[in-house]
Amino acid sequence: MSQPLTATRPTIAGTSLSPLRQPPPLCTFLFLIVLIVATFYTLHHPDAAPPLLFPRNPTHNNPLALRRLFLSSASNATVSSYLRSLTRHPHLAGTKPSLDTLGYVANHFQTLGLDTRLAEYEALLSYPAHVSVAARFSNDTKMEFDLNDVPGGDDVVRPYHAYSPSGSAQGSVVFVNHGEERDYRALESIGVSVRDCVVLARKGESLGRGGIVKVAESKGALGVLIYAENDGGGLGGIERGTVMRGIGDPVSPGWPGVVGGEKLRLEDERVARRFPKIPSLPLSLHNAEIILASLGGSRAPVEWRNSGRIGSGQRVGPGQTAVNMTLQGELTMKKIHNVVATIRGSEEPDRYVILGNHRDAWTYGAVDPNSGTSALLDIGRRFSLLLKSGWRPRRTILLCSWDAEEFGMIGSTEWVEDNVLNLGASAVAYLNVDCAVQGSGFFAGATPQLDGLLLDVLKLVQDPDDVALTVEDTFKSQNNIIERLSRVDSDFSGFLHHAGISSIDMYYGADYPVYHTAFDSYDWMVRNADPFFHRHVAMAGVWGLLGIILADEPVLPFNYISYAEQLQAHIDALSKLLQGKASVDPLSVAIQEFSLVAKEAADEAKKLKEQAYSKNDVAPAAKRRDLNDRMMLAERGFLDSQGIKGKEWFKHLVYGPAAEPESKLGFFPGIADAIATNSSQGIIQHEIWRVARAIQRASKALKGGFT
Repeated sequence: MSQPLTATRPTIAGTSLSPLRQPPPLCTFLFLIVLIVATFYTLHHPDAAPPLLFPRNPTHNNPLALRRLFLSSASNATVSSYLRSLTRHPHLAGTKPSLDTLGYVANHFQTLGLDTRLAEYEALLSYPAHVSVAARFSNDTKMEFDLNDVPGGDDVVRPYHAYSPSGSAQGSVVFVNHGEERDYRALESIGVSVRDCVVLARKGESLGRGGIVKVAESKGALGVLIYAENDGGGLGGIERGTVMRGIGDPVSPGWPGVVGGEKLRLEDERVARRFPKIPSLPLSLHNAEIILASLGGSRAPVEWRNSGRIGSGQRVGPGQTAVNMTLQGELTMKKIHNVVATIRGSEEPDRYVILGNHRDAWTYGAVDPNSGTSALLDIGRRFSLLLKSGWRPRRTILLCSWDAEEFGMIGSTEWVEDNVLNLGASAVAYLNVDCAVQGSGFFAGATPQLDGLLLDVLKLVQDPDDVALTVEDTFKSQNNIIERLSRVDSDFSGFLHHAGISSIDMYYGADYPVYHTAFDSYDWMVRNADPFFHRHVAMAGVWGLLGIILADEPVLPFNYISYAEQLQAHIDALSKLLQGKASVDPLSVAIQEFSLVAKEAADEAKKLKEQAYSKNDVAPAAKRRDLNDRMMLAERGFLDSQGIKGKEWFKHLVYGPAAEPESKLGFFPGIADAIATNSSQGIIQHEIWRVARAIQRASKALKGGFT
């Protein structure tokens, strides 16, 4: 680093941004003096509030002042200190070092004076006892591959795939590109079969490691080796990960894995189907290239060549190159611990805004997930300053630190299952940050009614890489796409896909080369992703402001007109894909009704908001409460008790994971699966009707009353 960490630049306070009016020059000067002193104090006393700089009740009935105070209390040096402490040791869930991280997070919230509790569960976790991969080449030479990406790093778990079955697989090697169905079709077209072979796959974007193993198993392969082409940025990293199907504790499927509760036996079909039948292991790029260079047989299909590191002359096998791979794993019940810190609401304590991040990591976890953890800790610190200033949120805020996410979102899933009825009745929104900072550029996914709120908040936070811009400015110029949350790769899944809670997921940087490797360290973060922790501060600013606004606004800032417009865009895309195979008329009628109800709700919200901020608020609080509840519950309408066929735990029929890897839609998962499997017109039409009924339920919830 060329210069030391400094306090966050004062303009992070947002005073120069258009939504927060520019104060007079003298006020600005005095404000900056106060801020500099406050920041200096915070560097040395990160968990305390300067007693004279934050007078009581400076933000009473002044939301703009509250937001300025929240933003101005940022300290990149403090966030850096949190991350350094969190990443001193690897902390894989269920291991002793993970308890140290648990204690650090829980003690932090307790020191701030927040009501902090632990939610304990028991879950079946998977660890490696022994792993090995050896190869025999055409000249009868043999090689034992090094499967450790940190020589001598005994405290780092060896690269493995959690929940891969124990056993050995020996056979000729076939390269299967990304391991997708279309890749196997391409191999079949040149006469190559993988039956009784070990397949070598490079991880792509559309199919996760579990999906790669599932497809290989269905093709008769004996085992799977998976490598990532980013290779830890040239450091030789090996990507760990889980290959379990579905999320949550596998021996308590559909109910919380409470201590002493019911646990299924491993032989139970509901458990066995969650695990692959063939072993798999991760491989470094270097070792994968040794195998690739030795392969004979047919040349790779044309569409694979000159893609990534695959050259035009690449052979796919099978030939005389064979591997012997062995995994001895341990499945063991472990206690996992979620931390939940509560800031009780003053007027609607029974309505909850939830901010969540997972704490466990495959290795040191500087990016994944503790960049998010450090941001969450800083939000807690800043919220405590607001509390000391006299602020109390209207609604209750929960700050949640999840455990065992890396094994399959287990901590958050068990908590959702444990609280599903209360969440359904009272959760306003879930705000998720997993990897807060991976690199440059702001990215987000959300349910559509939260799009407008997210963009409004981005306007309030200074861009971490250009002091003249806001995060919204760079977001619109670089990305400008709010994704939809059908993927299942972080803790929002249980909240949205199972409980139907409006959600946002955010991160800086599209990806990063040390993902799940031993090089995901504090040093890597400082040298590569965020040297001065300005991106961490920006993410904490966006995340915290979203929480404040959702907790404080008299009328929830939900816009279901945006949802209706997004649903219409989905129908247009579906119609093109169907090409007359089924009618989308039921969806069109349902969305037309939903649009009318959304417009009525928007008009009602506008009127009630104007009254709430007028000097003479004549609107009864009960009216606002009624509208807020209707907007909160509308998302639940998209749930279906039968769930997605083949993935019944996932209940959301608009956004959720398709069961079929070949599904071509990022929405309407049931319809997408029916199309991908070439189902009959009747089955496709039935899935269309199911979604139409879900939209009608959402309309009824938003409208209120009864038919």
